[in-house]
Amino acid sequence: MPIPATQFIWFNGTLVPWEKATVHVLSHALHYGSSVFEGVRAYETPRGVAIFRLRDHTRRLFDSAKIYRIAMPFSPEQVNDACRQVISANGLKRGAYIRPVVFRGYGEIGVTPKNDPPTEVAIAAWEWGKYLGGEGEDAGVDVCVSSWNRVAPNTLPALAKAGGNYLSSQLIGAEARRLGFAEGIGLAPDGTLSEGSGENLFLVKDGVLLTPALAHSVLGGLTRDTVMRLARERGIEVRETSIPRELLYIADEAFFTGTAVEITAIRSVDRLTVGNGKRGPVTETLQNAFFGLFSGKTLDRWGWLDYVDMAAPRAAAAG
Repeated sequence: MPIPATQFIWFNGTLVPWEKATVHVLSHALHYGSSVFEGVRAYETPRGVAIFRLRDHTRRLFDSAKIYRIAMPFSPEQVNDACRQVISANGLKRGAYIRPVVFRGYGEIGVTPKNDPPTEVAIAAWEWGKYLGGEGEDAGVDVCVSSWNRVAPNTLPALAKAGGNYLSSQLIGAEARRLGFAEGIGLAPDGTLSEGSGENLFLVKDGVLLTPALAHSVLGGLTRDTVMRLARERGIEVRETSIPRELLYIADEAFFTGTAVEITAIRSVDRLTVGNGKRGPVTETLQNAFFGLFSGKTLDRWGWLDYVDMAAPRAAAAG
């Protein structure tokens, strides 16, 4: 399904019409994967539209750019303001998915040119539903362990949310779908659990919440961090640790987390039922706490909600 077009995209400091936010075919990022990006969600709340953990997402965007030595032409505050602009300018009152992307543009060709190509920054927003389908929250999804491993340490930096890193994700996800699964799980180079193609992974065993540690080739997900904080606040023990593959098959519960999937239950792995084959009580508790942040049922004690002034005047659009 194509991305539903909105009216404006913020592109290099200016709101431009959606169809005019284009780049040159010889842009460095297109040939060599030199881009970093974020996925951010804005939610409809009783107080209006709020962007979830905007500042944390922007900080990770800048961290990713630093790891790949991509010069940032805008400040974090400018990027944050641009995210608010695309929500307001496009009238996305029911919330949206926001995609900031930073990439090396058109300049010298070559993997490592003598002069860095100019850095370009674009931020788009649109309404987007559940990444793995709405039924995943309750009924759960069927997944498999992929034959493709996640990247090894000191090859590609897993903590950077970089475009090139997601070639690995494409192999994992495409294999899963060819085999009839909703998603795939990649193993770390040592054979322990890592993450899905675009999601962090959690298991529940005997009331303890388990997730692979950052050293196991996982992205430091912000929804992952949110879930761990909400769990600890509710007295649920959380362990970031090395997890053997077979624990997937005997876990009481399992679920994915991520901006796109939010919190999605896993009902089977490699056609073996997880727990009772549906969302378990710990998963449900954490889902309720997470979505309660946007309904007002969960107190936002961390200041995670960044409210958008939908009445703010729209910046002039170029073109």
